[in-house]
Amino acid sequence: MTDIDRAAERLGKTKNLLVITGAGISHESGIPTFRGNDGLWQNYRAEELATPEAFERDPETVWEWYDWRRGIIGKAEPNGGHLAIKELEELYDNFLLITQNVDGLHGRAGNTKMVEIHGNLWRVRCEREGTTSMLMDVPLPSIPPRCKCGALLRPDVVWFGESLSPHALGQADRAMEACDTLIVVGTSGAVYPVASFPSTVKSRGGFVIEINTEPTPISSIANIALYGKSGDILPELVKALRSNPAFSPS
Repeated sequence: MTDIDRAAERLGKTKNLLVITGAGISHESGIPTFRGNDGLWQNYRAEELATPEAFERDPETVWEWYDWRRGIIGKAEPNGGHLAIKELEELYDNFLLITQNVDGLHGRAGNTKMVEIHGNLWRVRCEREGTTSMLMDVPLPSIPPRCKCGALLRPDVVWFGESLSPHALGQADRAMEACDTLIVVGTSGAVYPVASFPSTVKSRGGFVIEINTEPTPISSIANIALYGKSGDILPELVKALRSNPAFSPS
């Protein structure tokens, strides 16, 4: 029995499925990480621009960087991995996707039972009123963009130095408590608190399946580790699950 078959067998017995995704799945759609070497833009790095202090000091430069990022991301399309996760949502009544990605590709693939735990690059928040809305223009007609009330709009994402939404963390904790199987895809296992989620699931008796191009810190606690492109592995896994005679979609 192959590891794909073993993973499909486990999924065939699963009642509560949790999926976590990181930058790796979007990288396969051609989206760079915008950190490290990929993050250099006009002599700035992401860590210098994605902060509340940078926005307060120079919102125009921060928005110019986000406008550039949105231009790159807007050309990307969901890949086979994104579409396979959408299929998994359709197969399980008790399903949740937690994504660290802000690119919106899971939403474009059709996922709705989803927590975008780091926010969404296409959503903006008014600095005065706190209201949010989608802003899809590429390029932006004016920089920095402003709310109808006249206040600055900021990207509705979690910046360095900011806390994650208590509501999002609550959803994640409830999902980890309920899930019997976790699939973690394309994450380095280095960005906390999400990096701790697989070990939390494992400590609560859950089964962990990792999909990544190379071993990560998560690999040591995974019950099954599948190495390769998620755009290849996830469709194969869903196909094997559908052909499992013991599996009855919930």
